Amino acid sequence: MSINKLTVCLLALIGTFGLHQRAQAQKQLVDLVNPLVDAANSRWFFFNSASRPFGMVNLSPDNGVNADWGAGYRYHLDSIKCFSHVHGWQLSGVPVMPTTGEFKGHLGSEQYGSQFSHAKEIVKAGYHKVVLEAYNITAELTSTTRVGFHKYTYPASAQSHILFDFSTFLGPSDTQEGHVKKVSNQEIEGYAIMAPTIRRPKTLTVFFVAVFDKPFDLFRGWRKGKLEAINDRIEGEHVGTYLSFETKAGEVRKMKVAISYVSEEQARINLKAELPHWNFEKTVQESRADWNNWLSRIAVQGGSDTTRSRFYTDLWHALQGRRIISDVNGKYSDMTGPERRIRQIPLDANGKPRFNHHNFDAMWGAQWSLNTLWHLVYPEVTESFVNSMLLMYDDGGLIPRGPAGGNYTFVMTGASSTPFIVSAYLKGIRGFDQNKAYEGMRKNHFPGGLMSKAGYEHNTFKGGGIEFYMERGYVPHPMSKTRYGFHQDGSTQTLEYAYQDYTLAQMAKSLGKTDDYGLFMKRAQNYKNIYNPDIGWMWNRTLDGKWAEPVDILRYDNGWEEGNAAQYTWFVPHDVQGLINLMGGREAFVSKLNGSFKKAQTHDFVTGKTHASENQEEARRIFINYGNQPCMQTAWLFNYAGSPWLTQYWTRQVVEKVYSGISPDYGYSGDEDQGLMGSLSVLLKTGLFSTNGGTTPDPFYEITSPIFNKVTIKLNPKYYKGKQFVIDARNNSARNVYIQSATLNGQPLDHPWLLHNTVVNGGTLTLQLGDKPNKAWGSKPEQAPASMSAPPK
Repeated sequence: MSINKLTVCLLALIGTFGLHQRAQAQKQLVDLVNPLVDAANSRWFFFNSASRPFGMVNLSPDNGVNADWGAGYRYHLDSIKCFSHVHGWQLSGVPVMPTTGEFKGHLGSEQYGSQFSHAKEIVKAGYHKVVLEAYNITAELTSTTRVGFHKYTYPASAQSHILFDFSTFLGPSDTQEGHVKKVSNQEIEGYAIMAPTIRRPKTLTVFFVAVFDKPFDLFRGWRKGKLEAINDRIEGEHVGTYLSFETKAGEVRKMKVAISYVSEEQARINLKAELPHWNFEKTVQESRADWNNWLSRIAVQGGSDTTRSRFYTDLWHALQGRRIISDVNGKYSDMTGPERRIRQIPLDANGKPRFNHHNFDAMWGAQWSLNTLWHLVYPEVTESFVNSMLLMYDDGGLIPRGPAGGNYTFVMTGASSTPFIVSAYLKGIRGFDQNKAYEGMRKNHFPGGLMSKAGYEHNTFKGGGIEFYMERGYVPHPMSKTRYGFHQDGSTQTLEYAYQDYTLAQMAKSLGKTDDYGLFMKRAQNYKNIYNPDIGWMWNRTLDGKWAEPVDILRYDNGWEEGNAAQYTWFVPHDVQGLINLMGGREAFVSKLNGSFKKAQTHDFVTGKTHASENQEEARRIFINYGNQPCMQTAWLFNYAGSPWLTQYWTRQVVEKVYSGISPDYGYSGDEDQGLMGSLSVLLKTGLFSTNGGTTPDPFYEITSPIFNKVTIKLNPKYYKGKQFVIDARNNSARNVYIQSATLNGQPLDHPWLLHNTVVNGGTLTLQLGDKPNKAWGSKPEQAPASMSAPPK
């Protein structure tokens, strides 16, 4: 080869390498997010595309509209019914659809919906693009926190339209009424009244303002399936409106839809504050940058592209479903009383709201997910949520366990917000009224509080069985012939109350409330009252105090909320050592737990990959279920019993079988529960966890081997002294899952846990991994994490 040819080849090679390097530099963490994971099984509020972190607006296509389960974006359904702006826990609203040709929106979404193809679809964090084949319209969607931004590219058509359908059942609720007013030929406003549901007992009013970059020619409507001549408004039951105009081939029409739960004027304020321009591409890039900033709090190295993609998809979900419901200026709708009241979040010195008000499904199970991830990585989010719950306490008299649209829903059971708030307090996140928080939590632990209520028990305070718990030390099952609500499962309630009592006791002690500390610590022992030594499992006790018969530890429900006795036996987060003692010691404990995992391994540790399979009775007869919250902590319990190597083994197995891969057909077993399962997956993969939810006087994290070679957690300087905490896993691989030795900041570490204060002061945990367990590391009784029965020395 001549020198000239060699030079040309070298220059070409260098150029190619340079292009590759620039491409890699341009690719950011947000590009690894894949919103389509588990999209075939998505629940109404699961799927996200055009949304921001905790966004009030979650704009996306709906393939199904008339159910909570089986509606929203469902990957294998071949038609799009509408694009709606609200997908939240018991929230929905403002469905729209661009069409062409003879108008048929009044005939319902089954008629005006359009087929589409995934081949012509692009779905990213903050952006969704799809071609509506029936109309040859390319629809692109993005958003700010409170505004949906639409870009429609039309074909040539003498009749092009955009419809707003307020006659449809949408997700969890029907549309009770619609009200739409024409403001000008480039703006409409109005509201939809969403009907109550069995979970949300009051109506929900969603206000909107929609503005258009080009004038529309006609403003028309329909009522109860028939077109209706209107002037400048339409209102009532089963109504809708549509805007008509001519389009040229390739003509772009843009629309911005701002929402509020307060008023049209507040929606307009949100619009002006968040999206004053018409630059769609700029908004897409701003959304991308916003997401990238949030995701960059955790950096990982190692693993395949698929592994990293799934990790950041998990983290993305952890920042999604628990929606903001307050406006940009802090106005919000309080629905806790008999009449709707408009209230104001306190403002800071700059005139900005001090926090956001939120809508969310229960904190049930959050002690094993959000408590650790949010408190450590996003403490500002934790603080906002605590203040939101205290705001509802001010308004309605109870700290909620799962509010919807300013309503109490009383979803699930117990006082699940208590561990969340206590853990935040004990970790030094204290930008809230601590005395008020304690007062509100304490109220929930007595008759008249949340421990008095079963799930969705809206009108009485009986289904929680707190009086039995206080008098007898357990909640009987069955407690009564009357079903006051859902999830009236006495044994689960007993275990939850005991754990939640322990957590509240720790805050009582910190605040100097000695009598309360003694009271709640005594109640925290109540889990022992439903341990049946004759069978070696937790079991139901009846009203007469006897053990229920027949015994079937795999029977689903029947005293066990969304689980069974075999799964709930391990639900003693605050006193694992006490449970070990009940079972006869470490060897017996490990044998029973390890046996449960071996059985669970045969069905990949879940009841099924979809919600439909979860509901099959036989599939529920399992010992461990990592598809739901009740036993999320089980793989970590070996750390307490002298077998950390089994925690290292089983956490890797759970990750591989349950939380790996990229597919629309699986991912979270059909219900990710607004960040709970996404957060759990993140924790399993980073190797940090907290069985008691960070509620000991000196909170700590338990350790396992991470799936990545290096994990860097960037700490928020407004809350923590350290800059970052690094987990360096050396000799890591799919085979090398066992910790051989560990050092913390260069000093030997011989126990499988770290203090929270150590982590947030910054530093490096170095783990040497191998393919054979080191059964001596962290195995001595004095090296185990602390429990109520084995406090730190």
